[in-house]
Amino acid sequence: MMNLIKLVVGVSSLEELVERQHLPINQRAHPTSGTMLPVVRTRTFPKQAKTVLQGGSLYRVIAGLILCRQRLVDILPEVRADGTDGTLFFLDPTIIRVEARALRPFQGWRYLRPADAPPDLSTTLGHNSLPPALQKELALLGL
Repeated sequence: MMNLIKLVVGVSSLEELVERQHLPINQRAHPTSGTMLPVVRTRTFPKQAKTVLQGGSLYRVIAGLILCRQRLVDILPEVRADGTDGTLFFLDPTIIRVEARALRPFQGWRYLRPADAPPDLSTTLGHNSLPPALQKELALLGL
């Protein structure tokens, strides 16, 4: 199994991501099931797509922090309106919060090995209830 990680551009909080993923522009009917699912668009198709789809997730970086993940349901090629090739990541609508971890900006997406992925948060209160700026400072300090 392998995961992917991608920056969420133009979103400043996890709550904003939740709101945006429910907008019609950010959803698409899956071609096989017909179910409306959140999608993330990107240019390049992962060479390890089969491995990623064997239980992998898309980890999301918001405001410099890895804050959540969503299970990848499918990865399909698309042709954009301008005729260029693109890729759609179909996601499970359930957003799973993870232990906040600081990460520098990067372009596109990257592979993320399970051993390097932050653990899911439990339902108990902790760092996840702190403001994002404070979470980032604590993550940078290794706390």
